Amino acid sequence: MKHLPTLASALLGLAFITFGANFFLNFIPMPADPSPADAPHKLFMGAMFPTGYLTFVKVLEILGGVLVALPKTRNIGLLVLGPIVVNILAFHVFLTKGAGLFEPPVVAIAMLSAFVLFSERKTWLSLIKA
Repeated sequence: MKHLPTLASALLGLAFITFGANFFLNFIPMPADPSPADAPHKLFMGAMFPTGYLTFVKVLEILGGVLVALPKTRNIGLLVLGPIVVNILAFHVFLTKGAGLFEPPVVAIAMLSAFVLFSERKTWLSLIKA
């Protein structure tokens, strides 16, 4: 039980490093999306690709993944990855109307993030006690 947070952090870091690197190296094929071209999630992604914003987010995913995988920098990694996890969930809730929200990668990332955050709660709560 003592090593469970370390294992969860390593898995979370591996997931973000893998999906972040996939953006640049394309080693995991993406399935075709049959939804119409004017679907909200396609318009959103259409704005993120050409502006370079998605490239910035993917660099932060890789950086956060490395930081969260290392025990000494785990909380900094959570600080970097927290907004990204919230945006992943918000994307699936608001833009796809729940489609893909319960896909294994999304559920795994949300659960691992919540578990690691919970396991580090004493450190985070000390920020509130001032």
